[in-house]
Amino acid sequence: MAIKNALLVDDSKVARFALGKLLENHDMHVTMAGSAEEALDFLNRHEHPDVIFMDHLMPGMNGVEATKAIKSNPDTAGIPIVMCTSQKSSSFTREARNFGVYNILTKPTQPDSLGLVLEQLASDVSGGTLPAAPQFEVDPDPAQQPESEQTLNGGSSPSVVPLTSDLIEQISRSAVKTQVNNCLHELLGSLFDEQFDHLKRALEESRSKQESAIEERLNAMNKLIEERTENLRDEVAAEVNLNLGRELAELKKELSRNSGFTSNHMAELKDHITSVQTIDTEFWQTLQSEAIQQAHEISRETAEDIAQRTIDLFVAQQRSASSRLYTVGLAISLGVFSLGIAWLAGLFA
Repeated sequence: MAIKNALLVDDSKVARFALGKLLENHDMHVTMAGSAEEALDFLNRHEHPDVIFMDHLMPGMNGVEATKAIKSNPDTAGIPIVMCTSQKSSSFTREARNFGVYNILTKPTQPDSLGLVLEQLASDVSGGTLPAAPQFEVDPDPAQQPESEQTLNGGSSPSVVPLTSDLIEQISRSAVKTQVNNCLHELLGSLFDEQFDHLKRALEESRSKQESAIEERLNAMNKLIEERTENLRDEVAAEVNLNLGRELAELKKELSRNSGFTSNHMAELKDHITSVQTIDTEFWQTLQSEAIQQAHEISRETAEDIAQRTIDLFVAQQRSASSRLYTVGLAISLGVFSLGIAWLAGLFA
């Protein structure tokens, strides 16, 4: 199961803000409570988180008492609790673990330390190796609390030695020191909260002023752009006309400098015309000679064709005349033969 929801319990807004940002960097949804009483009320009214980050020293119910209340409730006993404290001794860590605290996170919280704690917690949750919750009496007598619990609660361990003046002085100094530390903690927490609120208000005011200034500058810039855009077409047209006028004037000057034919130009033109005439004369001579040659060839071919046709016609006419003479002679011969037959027939008759 992934660790996604966390309940952060701390009386300092600065501490809640700092640790909350680190938890959000791990893609966790963070719910914050300003006291242990508020945290217990949240657990009774809402869905239980995956882990609780509990501050050690808080006004009213401290972190140890809140942890004991959470572990004494069967509905919330299985929620792992990470104690956030400035205590760094191994004895404190060992006693806290025996008391039901899953792990210790030293203040001020470092990102690497938080990452290791979350990694170990995810591994234990997925593997089912979370430590079992300790058993507590419902309303134990503070005088009968074990030594480790009294140490975690900031009290002194029980002693059977007689109360001497030195011991009373030491106990008084310890009590005064504890009270002073608690007062200093409250004062520092209040000071940090005031500074945090003041800084937050200053940042909001600064951001509001910056947004207003940026909006004003943007509006002024938009207005200036609109004004310049309206006159841009006329300015561009005027600039284009001016540049075109300059270009045309320079072109006119250049043409005036290069206008007319010089003597060199005339000489070059004369040479060119002469060369063209020479080329035309040679071309026409060549063309004339080729035309004459082609005319001779056409005349010769035509004469040969006419002569051939004349000979063919004469031969045909001679053949036709011979055929007619042969026919007349044959007719005459047949007539004479017929007459001879007739005469012979009359003679013999």
